[in-house]
Amino acid sequence: MEKFQTHPLGEAETILFATDGSSYTEGAAQEAISFSHACNAKLIILYAIPVGSEIASTVHAQSMEKMAAIQPYFDNMKKIAADHDIACETIALQSYQPEKTIVEKAQKYKADIIVMGRHGKRGLLKLLVGSMTAKVIGQGFPKVLVVPQDFVISGHTILLATDGSKFSQLATHETISLAENCQSLKKLLVLSVAQKNAGLENAKKNIEDAKNLINKSKVDITCDYLAEVGSPAETIVQQAQKHSADIIIMGGYGREMSKLLMGHVTERVIGKAHGAVLVIGE
Repeated sequence: MEKFQTHPLGEAETILFATDGSSYTEGAAQEAISFSHACNAKLIILYAIPVGSEIASTVHAQSMEKMAAIQPYFDNMKKIAADHDIACETIALQSYQPEKTIVEKAQKYKADIIVMGRHGKRGLLKLLVGSMTAKVIGQGFPKVLVVPQDFVISGHTILLATDGSKFSQLATHETISLAENCQSLKKLLVLSVAQKNAGLENAKKNIEDAKNLINKSKVDITCDYLAEVGSPAETIVQQAQKHSADIIIMGGYGREMSKLLMGHVTERVIGKAHGAVLVIGE
């Protein structure tokens, strides 16, 4: 299980893994265990059961069924955690707004990061990302890691996508911290994409700004810098795959613009990426 000498999450003390126990969260579950073990962090496993506007007795009965159904999954996760000396707590509760409940619990337990799963690569974008994952990211939590089903993070290559926004600057600082502390990291690719040729100079400026910050840091790995023209989401995903980057780091808008995650770029990248995406909020 010790894949990292030092883990990309650095000094994380508490990790919240939001799950519904489905197969779509298997990659996220594995990484949540791995992260917690490497960081010696406490693991909170949360199932926020969505409830609608049905009458109270119906809601209660359905919630009880789902709580009973998730218990074997919780028991298995707790056993895996115990086998790796991970302090673990499981929580199942009903919620009319699960995305807010997930973030509120993360804040209550002072979680450093929320780890979530992602659906497969087919179907509507909302289904690709997983509507709950997209909604949680829209809440603007500081760090949300989205992991595809059956994916394992090696931590060897990371792609930082920047558009020059304050959220991209936060993502740049997070990437620098990661690069300074993760001994397994060998390569960093910094990418800025202009949708049209007229925006290429601005993309180049974004790259220079990120490069200046990285050069002032203690980062001592191979760094490549690219300014491209094209569809931002598709270009980010293509470059990540081309360079075998298993983590894409990028910014997401805060609560006031939760429906416009980098103009939907972050959401599209999450839905299409072959690897994990770490979204940095406020």
